[in-house]
Amino acid sequence: MFNKNFRIGNKKIGQNEKTFIVAELSGNHNGDYNRAVEIIHAAAEAGADAVKLQTYTADTITIDCNKPWFMTSDGSLWEGRTLYDLYKEAYTPWEWHEDLMKEAGKLGLECFSSPFDPTAVDYLENLNVPAYKIASFEINDIPLIRKVARLHKPIIFATGIAYEEDIKLALDTCLEEDNKDVILLKCVSAYPTPYDMVNLRMMQDLAEKYDCLVGLSDHTLGSVVATGSIALGGKMIEKHLTLDRKAGGVDDAFSMEPEEFAEMVRNVRIMEQALGSKEYALSDKQAAERHLSRSLFVVKDIKAGEKLTADNVRSIRPGNGMHTKYYDQVLGMTAVNDIEKGTPLSWDLIR
Repeated sequence: MFNKNFRIGNKKIGQNEKTFIVAELSGNHNGDYNRAVEIIHAAAEAGADAVKLQTYTADTITIDCNKPWFMTSDGSLWEGRTLYDLYKEAYTPWEWHEDLMKEAGKLGLECFSSPFDPTAVDYLENLNVPAYKIASFEINDIPLIRKVARLHKPIIFATGIAYEEDIKLALDTCLEEDNKDVILLKCVSAYPTPYDMVNLRMMQDLAEKYDCLVGLSDHTLGSVVATGSIALGGKMIEKHLTLDRKAGGVDDAFSMEPEEFAEMVRNVRIMEQALGSKEYALSDKQAAERHLSRSLFVVKDIKAGEKLTADNVRSIRPGNGMHTKYYDQVLGMTAVNDIEKGTPLSWDLIR
């Protein structure tokens, strides 16, 4: 139904391509442009394929109100704050976007963003972003999704708070606009995400049910979950990146530091090599080791006319003799000539 191979900017993403790794900047710049640039450089040095921004202001994503439903969730990292206050601190100034994208481009990174309202889409389109990410809390914003889908650029959906009907409606909207360059990211909107809430196997179901590329937007600590996701068919990994997890920014506490991000990239590339293919064929090295496999050997001297028994014929290493499947068949047969201990058994030696 959806395309399994397409490009995000100049980079390929697809079933037979390497995993596309995205560093999420989010609010980890902590209001400092130079820090944002440092994070982009760290992403490039760590081996990321792309960096992602978020394009909103407090006024485009919510309103300034302290009614109960405008408060952050109890037990969250941001408990006790209004949404407006949180987003005012976390947003990335729009006037930074163009320069940050240029900086990413110089380093060989693709740079795209999550828009949170129509004005953000218009702004990003003027900057010619190569793709759009729809955050999980916007997956039910059908007018926003339709506006993005009509641009016919790749769309990445996070599914963190989505019911199945939300996912289906979002994808149907893309198909209505003839946009088939879609990837679904398994996601849990818990920061950080407990490991027992991840449910990675859902990725496989998403891929089968919606016939599209899948990946992981990961908020767990460490790289184990992200690395494991590619064994279940994930073709994109998105992780938050910060310079210092203890810096006190809104997303710092569950983000990766540069060394951790680089280790994750290395582990993912190792896993890609290890996954290989579904073929049963042996590699040249494996085939070369076949000579050490089991086969039938004479293990005691046998005189001409003497019978082969379990005492003088055994299945042992190496593999120069007859196949072991003939073991029961040769027992009771007789030697044509004297056979010395250590001789590979063959049909011409027995009758």
